[in-house]
Amino acid sequence: MPDHMTPEQRSHAMRRVKLKDGPLELAIQRELRRLGLCFQCNYKRLQGSPDIVFVKKKVAIFIDGDFWHGWRLPSWEHKLSEFWKLKLHANRKRDQRNFRCLRAADWTVIRLWEHEIRSSKTRCIDRILRALKHEEKQGQSLHKSPTNFRGR
Repeated sequence: MPDHMTPEQRSHAMRRVKLKDGPLELAIQRELRRLGLCFQCNYKRLQGSPDIVFVKKKVAIFIDGDFWHGWRLPSWEHKLSEFWKLKLHANRKRDQRNFRCLRAADWTVIRLWEHEIRSSKTRCIDRILRALKHEEKQGQSLHKSPTNFRGR
């Protein structure tokens, strides 16, 4: 099925898509601030520019739209034109590459899907809090070392 828009119309429509500070991101940010947590938004220093980053705890959070990032894409891609299939598969491949790179650098990566946030924002916040607590424990255990250990 061909695109029903001209290239100029499609370009105009795509430019209007918000890449940051969408309503879902703002809802999660607002809740984390209400809990007194400090974080960076749209952190360009990390691969993939995570939407929310806890730098000291090395936790990166991506808030992804179901369509744009292809949640369960194989079950509905047959409805798409070739253009959109290629676009969404490329998005998914880029996401996987970004996540692998961050995990290889010892970052905890959390992906919150649009439908998860709409279904239960509280559950999403709990996932973030669990990851932060886990990283806090990991950091403490890494810094504990036997006293006077010099390999003797």
